[in-house]
Amino acid sequence: MLGGPVLTLWAKHDRDSEGWLPLWQHLEDSAAAAGLLWDRWLPVSVRRLIGAALPGGEADGRRLAVWLAGVHDIGKVTPAFACQVEQLADRMRAQGLEMRSQGAMGSDRRLAPHGLAGQVLLGEWLEERHGWVPKRVGQFTVVVGGHHGVPPEHGQITALASRQHLLRTPGASRALWRQVQGELLDACAEAFGVRDRLGHWRAVELPQPVQVLLTALVIVSDWIASNPDLFPYYPQDVPRSSTERAEVAWRGLDLPAAWSVAESLEDAQGLFSSRFGLPPGAKVRPVQEAAVELARSMDEPGLMVVEAPMGEGKTEAALAVAEIFAARSGAGGVFFALPTMATGNAMFPRLLEWLKRLPAQEGTRHSVLLAHSKAALNEDFADLMRGTHRLSAVDVDASPTRPWRPSDSSRAAPADLVAHAWLRGRKKAMLASFVTGTVDQLLFAGLKSKHLALRHLAVAGKVVVIDEAHAYDAYMSVYLDRVLSWLGAYRVPVVVLSATLPAGRRRELVEAYAGAGGQGAATEAEFDVVAQAGEYPLLTAVAPRGLPVMRRPAASGRGAPVRLERLDDGGEVLADRLAKELDGGGCALVVRNTVKRVLETARVLRARFGDESVTVAHSCFIDVDRAAKDAALLRRFGPPGKATDRPTGPHIVVASQVAEQSLDVDFDVLVTDLCPVDLLLQRMGRLHRHQRGEGQSDRPPRLREARCLVTGVDWDADVPAPVRGSVAVYGAHALLRSAAALLSHLDAGENRPVRLPEDISPLVQSAYAEGPAGPDGWAEALSKAAAQHEKQRADQADRAVTFRLGEVGRAGRPLFGWVAAGAGDADDTRAGRAQVRDSRESLEVVVVQRRADGVLTTVPWLAADRRGRQLGGLELPQDQVPGLLAARAAASSGLRLPIQFSYAEVMDQAITQLEELYVPAWQVKDSHWLAGQLILALDEDCQTRLAGFSLRYSKADGLEVTRA
Repeated sequence: MLGGPVLTLWAKHDRDSEGWLPLWQHLEDSAAAAGLLWDRWLPVSVRRLIGAALPGGEADGRRLAVWLAGVHDIGKVTPAFACQVEQLADRMRAQGLEMRSQGAMGSDRRLAPHGLAGQVLLGEWLEERHGWVPKRVGQFTVVVGGHHGVPPEHGQITALASRQHLLRTPGASRALWRQVQGELLDACAEAFGVRDRLGHWRAVELPQPVQVLLTALVIVSDWIASNPDLFPYYPQDVPRSSTERAEVAWRGLDLPAAWSVAESLEDAQGLFSSRFGLPPGAKVRPVQEAAVELARSMDEPGLMVVEAPMGEGKTEAALAVAEIFAARSGAGGVFFALPTMATGNAMFPRLLEWLKRLPAQEGTRHSVLLAHSKAALNEDFADLMRGTHRLSAVDVDASPTRPWRPSDSSRAAPADLVAHAWLRGRKKAMLASFVTGTVDQLLFAGLKSKHLALRHLAVAGKVVVIDEAHAYDAYMSVYLDRVLSWLGAYRVPVVVLSATLPAGRRRELVEAYAGAGGQGAATEAEFDVVAQAGEYPLLTAVAPRGLPVMRRPAASGRGAPVRLERLDDGGEVLADRLAKELDGGGCALVVRNTVKRVLETARVLRARFGDESVTVAHSCFIDVDRAAKDAALLRRFGPPGKATDRPTGPHIVVASQVAEQSLDVDFDVLVTDLCPVDLLLQRMGRLHRHQRGEGQSDRPPRLREARCLVTGVDWDADVPAPVRGSVAVYGAHALLRSAAALLSHLDAGENRPVRLPEDISPLVQSAYAEGPAGPDGWAEALSKAAAQHEKQRADQADRAVTFRLGEVGRAGRPLFGWVAAGAGDADDTRAGRAQVRDSRESLEVVVVQRRADGVLTTVPWLAADRRGRQLGGLELPQDQVPGLLAARAAASSGLRLPIQFSYAEVMDQAITQLEELYVPAWQVKDSHWLAGQLILALDEDCQTRLAGFSLRYSKADGLEVTRA
């Protein structure tokens, strides 16, 4: 039993109510939370990984997690912490624990944050009381040191070692401080069942992934135990025992248990029929069957790369493999990573539908969430989130934060907002069992940033699916490869999907996951085979630290030949050709490489065909309009049986790269700007995507043969000269290599169509191979472009390394400095997304309208919500937080400004002007839809000026930007 001075130690204090929490109670609450998380929430795979590092297996793992959570705040037994609340410090002084006041202690106090102080105190106790050698201590104590999101660095440890007065007040009370610290640590070791285990752990070398997971578990336990709604402060409203406190808190937290699935015994046909509702007579495709067979044949779940044509059912194959991998590994969920928010939104309902078909015990709940920065605006996601309540955490150590201003590039978020974001808010998605989100959310696991351990915990217990792997450039690939190496160390099963993956990139992905030097001398040759394989479709699999195996299934034979033709660039040339092609009706897709070219093209075509016959789609629409645009495209141009409004007369969709991915749309003829060949093949996937009648007989007679017209190039030049906008987006090297790969098909026309899927892999490998390409006359231009490309790639890789997480260190090496020189809180912000995507930091605004009387409203054309409530034209008062309906409607009008506003000087000017519409009343906790948002107000003609540019917005064409 504890008694005397120990009972006066405090952990939490509420300045408003003067409520407080004794330290012993908070440590007991935290340990209880850790035990409940271990027993009821942590996936089996995570428990196994931690247990494998300890002599007593998973039982030791649970003891260690509970104990570390139970001692995490031992650093609060120091004068540096205790002096912060004078009346509580006086109670301690009355028991003989002397300390100077906070003011008298001065700035030195900052050298002893309680996490670092706790790491030092716990290390001393292990060495002095239990005979641990110093080199074995850090791997355990770093969990305490890093429980506020950043493991200490060596310099911080050294600085504190020379300032012992921060840990114990010199003089008469020094011995009492030491006694109380030891007494509490002794009591924790006894209470949490590790006293007799510490001797067994002295020789343990904890792998770094285990240190990370324990740190994350302690962070979550601390946040739960710090919440006064869950664990009330003293004096308690209802006296409860510690066990009762924990059980009541757990019910209030309402975290669903991790997913658990038994491996299905069905064959591939039965599995796909039951999980995806195959229509009668439908057969599982060869790629899908091979993926299931390969997943079941692996010694242990690992990485599987699935390369197959568009429309072969790769998504369904990935989900089937994920189920098998989860059953065999003990993973507790699935994270499906996609390249864009649009693809994430499109995948979300498919994931929900798959979950409904999974076998589960009655009453089982799944946590299913959408993870990207605008997820809460997705209607499916919003329905799932209704009814959740806000959590808050109290951290007395936290520095006070001032209200956000638009000019703030970054700031440390208050502890309560961070905790809410992970447990109930925008980052909870990552801790849910089933997550669909942008690949950024996965890449952030490779970005040195605060609370990175939570990112790792979020993925360590899941099967990870990475879609459209070809869509990530060299910069993003630096992060992706490092993340894969950590996933391999966590033994996380991964499925990578691509229709157009260069062979060299395939090898890099497989090697990154498997880990260097997995099997000695044979490794290099085995991985050479991966890089040399030219078959297609192709499956490649490897276990952590293992060697790759490959499968070469047949294609389903669903493809069709596509005839390529050159088309001179120019609006009128295009209009003339489309008038000829669409003479008997039909639907054409025109894909441009820049929004500017989309809008220019649309103007010319509308003048020829009329406004009603031309639709525009690109990335510069407000969020709600973009979603409506996607839905309308699916309704008009989607698969037979689902598209209910396909035009009967001629219709042209002019789109940017948004047409390459996510949308299951089908057109009769395709016109595209020249682009990298893998993206060109993706665009071709929107051409004759579905069978429309026998031999495409339901299409107009002229358009029953699939044709792709390639433009955006001066084809008459000695070397094809792409338009400037295309070069700015993709670089000359990728465009010329693409032209060279396509040359034989362009020259031969109908005599040598592109055969899908047979030609996909040869075209991609040709475009991305090293060495000469194209006619001799192109050699000089290609050489110059290649040199520039290599310089840019090297520059990308160098810059990516700046904030990239280090490699997995050797077992037993503490995580000291793990995220040193990192990006702070910059994950999932505009700065964070720019960091993992090598994009300039972009400005995102919420678009509203300012009436002539000065009143701000939501934009007037917003459609009613699912419950029939009006959303357009709702007033947004500036002297108070707008109502929930109006605030959410305004937030749904988010818009990412184009690249013109990403250059430093223009961005600074834009932010300065946007600060003129800074609304202080919206920057409060209760304004979570609008707090921290930049507001762009359009006049009643939907125009405004910003940073020297004129902005015009329309529901039909989106944002158009011109020089003022």
